[in-house]
Amino acid sequence: MSKVSNTLIGFLNLLTLLASIPIIGGGLWMTKSTTTCESFLQRPLMVVGFVILLVSLAGFVGACYHVAWALWVYLVVMLFLIAALLAVTIFGFVVVGPGGGVEVPGRAYKEYHLQNYSPWLRKRIENSNYWMSVKSCILGSKTCSKIVMWTPVDYLTGNLSPIQSGCCKPPSACNYQAPTMTQDPDCYKWNNDPNLLCYECDSCKAGVLEDVRRHWHKLSVLNIVMVMLLIGIYFVGCCAFQNAKRADGYHPHGESRMYKTQPKWNFYR
Repeated sequence: MSKVSNTLIGFLNLLTLLASIPIIGGGLWMTKSTTTCESFLQRPLMVVGFVILLVSLAGFVGACYHVAWALWVYLVVMLFLIAALLAVTIFGFVVVGPGGGVEVPGRAYKEYHLQNYSPWLRKRIENSNYWMSVKSCILGSKTCSKIVMWTPVDYLTGNLSPIQSGCCKPPSACNYQAPTMTQDPDCYKWNNDPNLLCYECDSCKAGVLEDVRRHWHKLSVLNIVMVMLLIGIYFVGCCAFQNAKRADGYHPHGESRMYKTQPKWNFYR
């Protein structure tokens, strides 16, 4: 039983070590993505991925070489790791849960409204200093240059990403011949200058948040799988820890572990 559980946890930790690579890679992809430009949820995910990598190495060494103290550290850190990954996943679901686009009649794309997203996200994205860095990222990605040559027919039939829908054009409901008070405020933030466009529009901020929401939902599936895997490995690790402790206190077969220094009988009586 000792060999089986230790071999099993060694194999499972090898799998966990390999599984940490897509978590780290996914976080890096979302952080460096040319379309997302928003990384506040990805950075904690990357930290968790690196911790999984290090903890898996410790568990692998402890299980294969019967190092009890390494397994003890492994189990303590693993417990906190499970809690951290679960917290990040739940927090992400709560924060990015609200949202989604609104259908535009006669168009293939959707439009996005800032008030449909969680207050925490809105407060973060509306910070002027923070928005400047996100806007610079969008400008650097040249997302809008991909549709700059579109014709009115293209806007009727083509699909747009959330950022393109919110940042690269005015809202579809804008009518510049109508009175100002009846218009969406974003209509008058629009500018034909390629460096301005609708980057100060609330619809642009909503498009960024929608992009984050979609990317996070894809990674949340991996997070849930990892939580379930780590919980299973944790219970196997408890068995391996008990086996390692027994191995440290092992006595060869046939060696007596009881010694009587003062027998209570007298052979000469």
